[in-house]
Amino acid sequence: MAEEKKECCCSQRRKVRERTEEEALLQRLSRIEGQVRGVRGMVENSAYCTDILTQVSAIQSALNAFNRELLARHIRTCVVTDIEKGDLTVVDDLVATIQKLMK
Repeated sequence: MAEEKKECCCSQRRKVRERTEEEALLQRLSRIEGQVRGVRGMVENSAYCTDILTQVSAIQSALNAFNRELLARHIRTCVVTDIEKGDLTVVDDLVATIQKLMK
């Protein structure tokens, strides 16, 4: 029986990722989830504010690293493939994505 993929609410487009790429991205997200749970525990245990802020900063750095990795892979695969096919609308999509990331 084929494994079901969950539908994403944000887009109708899909990308088939190599298993190693997917595992690496999921591993990064799992670490970030653990960090967020850790911060929640710090709040629940009345940790000192600056200690919590330091951990939140680490989470933001981890998310930024995730974004950089995903964006680089996107450019090397999706964007290049679409340009090679003659679909230059991918450039506008890329510019819009980068603008969102830089807010």
